[in-house]
Amino acid sequence: MDYSYETIEDILRLCQEEKLTFDQVVLRNEMNQFERTEEDVLAEIDRRLDVFEESVKEGLAIDSHTPSGMSGKQAKQLEAHVPLLLGKLAYKAMTYSIAVNEANAKMSRIVACPTAGSCGILPGTLLALAEERELSRDALRKAFLIAAGIGAVVTERACVAGAVGGCQAEVGTAAAMTAGAVVGLLGGNERQIAQAVALCFKNLLGLVCDPVAGLVEVPCVKRNGFYSVHAITAAEMALAGIKSQIPADEVIEAMNRIGRSLPAALRETSDGGLATTVTGKAIAEHVRNL
Repeated sequence: MDYSYETIEDILRLCQEEKLTFDQVVLRNEMNQFERTEEDVLAEIDRRLDVFEESVKEGLAIDSHTPSGMSGKQAKQLEAHVPLLLGKLAYKAMTYSIAVNEANAKMSRIVACPTAGSCGILPGTLLALAEERELSRDALRKAFLIAAGIGAVVTERACVAGAVGGCQAEVGTAAAMTAGAVVGLLGGNERQIAQAVALCFKNLLGLVCDPVAGLVEVPCVKRNGFYSVHAITAAEMALAGIKSQIPADEVIEAMNRIGRSLPAALRETSDGGLATTVTGKAIAEHVRNL
């Protein structure tokens, strides 16, 4: 049986035709495409989930700034703070997501999901949810597969590089992967997973990539925290039965068109946006003189 797919709708069709869940379609495609056993695929997922956990712990333990001075200690600061506005899950997801991105800035090992600059959203949110809901390792494996399937579609149909599509392609894809995975974790159906992807993605279209001093720190680190909460919001809406008027695949195509039409200055060149503010230029000069 051919379980290959290029679109979200392809996955939904396979789910219906074969009476499979979203994660099962992705698993079978992975097994077929790379000639792996189910045990092999799940073992690789476990290895990456281990890195998820390590990167959160390492990020929370950081008590010094990076050489640029732009990041470091922020996750630790959030962990010590008593939330005043956000609920426990959203706050923990935000904190963990920033922790992973700070670990990346400190050159710790991370999983690029889909990129290093957006590496905090999926692990931070999934691990926070797993802790708060006491979810099993098997549940996390299924969530990982759902996220992987969504990411594969975006990679096939659009792009996940800030240099090509702006930060909407990086953080946007990470948030959409996370939103769909959260819906799956909480028992949502396949159509709700697709709705979460659409709702999440279409509300960050046009997000530019403007890293200060060319480093994946500002605005990237805190942006991971913000969009973990965004992903949870999209998942909540989808689970409530709210639907996107524009289907997920069309939103992904729109993201691709928007990204490729962005000026080069707003696509990871540090020639525009925050990177060219007075403070951004001063930080860049400081980094050049290190």
